[in-house]
Amino acid sequence: MSTAEPPSTTPGAELLPPAVREIAAGYAFTGPALDLGAVLLDGTAHRDAQVRIPLGVLNRHGLVAGATGTGKTKTLQLIAEQLSAQGVPVFLADIKGDVSGISAPGTPSERTAARAAEVGQSWSAQGCPTEYYALGGLGTGIPIRATVTSFGPLLLAKVLDLNETQESSLGLVFHYADRNGLELYDLKDLTAVITFLTSPEGKEELKGIGGISAATAGVILRSLTMLENEGAGAFFGEPEFDTAELLRTAPDGRGLVSALELPAVQDRPRLFSTFLMWLLADLYQELPEVGDLDKPKLVFFFDEAHLLFKGASKAFLEAITQTVRLIRSKGVGIFFVTQTPKDVPADVLAQLGNRVQHALRAFTPDDAKALKATVSTFPRSSYDLSELLTSLGTGEAVVTVLSEKGAPTPVAATRLRAPQSLMGPVEPAALRAAVDASALAARYRDAIDRESAYEKLAARAARPEPEPAPVPEPVPVPPPAPGEEAQEARGSQGSRASRESGAEKDGGGVLGMLMSNPALKSFARSAGSQLGREISRSLFGTSRRRR
Repeated sequence: MSTAEPPSTTPGAELLPPAVREIAAGYAFTGPALDLGAVLLDGTAHRDAQVRIPLGVLNRHGLVAGATGTGKTKTLQLIAEQLSAQGVPVFLADIKGDVSGISAPGTPSERTAARAAEVGQSWSAQGCPTEYYALGGLGTGIPIRATVTSFGPLLLAKVLDLNETQESSLGLVFHYADRNGLELYDLKDLTAVITFLTSPEGKEELKGIGGISAATAGVILRSLTMLENEGAGAFFGEPEFDTAELLRTAPDGRGLVSALELPAVQDRPRLFSTFLMWLLADLYQELPEVGDLDKPKLVFFFDEAHLLFKGASKAFLEAITQTVRLIRSKGVGIFFVTQTPKDVPADVLAQLGNRVQHALRAFTPDDAKALKATVSTFPRSSYDLSELLTSLGTGEAVVTVLSEKGAPTPVAATRLRAPQSLMGPVEPAALRAAVDASALAARYRDAIDRESAYEKLAARAARPEPEPAPVPEPVPVPPPAPGEEAQEARGSQGSRASRESGAEKDGGGVLGMLMSNPALKSFARSAGSQLGREISRSLFGTSRRRR
């Protein structure tokens, strides 16, 4: 983190090689910035030529990419701890459990001291205020749950690996549940509604808006069963996580780091990557427009990003693109972390203004193709990027970011700084103690199961069918005597007027009598509430939270 004078005016800057001085001038920002490292040329790091990211452009999103083992996780940690120090909350997904050490001070070593000296870093061991979460409570962390209704049909279709036809049918199920006051809190609620809609009674109710084939319903139900058998049922339900928790700061003003611990579910990448998208979609829906701020309200690191896009439907990809494009004006920055830029769709990649590219390998024809594609995404520079990207060492990267004016900075080969927090997992006992001590533990730890679609449909099925009332025999009516017809008509009009007058006094006749019934009033309120929720569904079909 730096608020010092620009590198071009620091002692020794005039002694830099011309090429290095030119690059350093592109990173001479006047406002607050995050320090990444020092310009690297011909294997030498020039400590007087610092490479940085302006704090104010982090809502323009970014990409951290590179082959396995090249240092992406440490770069994520380096950026996250500096954001925290600047008062910016951070969310990161800890896939393997090795980022949990961000809460603890780092361990001094000769290697760390040597790296700090090379890049001009004043290194001191320091941890960050951290809250640990776990999906559905699987693993060590405060449980993050979402209701099925809130999750929405698009995201759930991605988790279930449905095709577009099946996705459309799932959307119809949500539409029906919303309109009929059937709350979808967990997977058994959704299963109950689908089962009902394929019954004779349910098919009759769907006639006006379409229908679901038995084959499609069968596929969805089997997918739900498999998801439940994998233990994913724990992720859906209440209490639902409030994403506003991610926007907090510590009492000392530092941004809170929210670490989602995923080792227990790392074998279910489609599930956790889609859950990360739900968090983003919910933030997008709930946060107000703020435009460009001096610093972001939250920076969200989306690790293993390729898993989110792999096999995604057209509607899902369009929703992701729209969310990434628009969430910037709500003060949220997103960094996608993956292996190569080609893992990210072009429409999304075009919106990622800050780039940290670690080394790539070129062992196969596919690797060579990926390398060529990566080089083509960088601005022109004096570097031979094809050669440079295959020769970078661990903890080195090619960087280009947006300047304070929004223009791309020069491409800079960079030797990165060392994180000041612990580079590795925190002790399990310390992790457990941190979770137990959290103020959020009491709010989210225990799952609750309120009455919802499952119970309502079960009660409906258990009610006995009313016996039809007997039809009375018709009673013959003699014809009126002559002269009585006009008198009867006048009497009928007077009687009708009297009934209408009485109905007004009684509150609206049959309609008034019906609406005075408490049960019907409750139903009307519930239907209105459900319809309101349906109307307010977002790009992903997620429902707006009633805070």
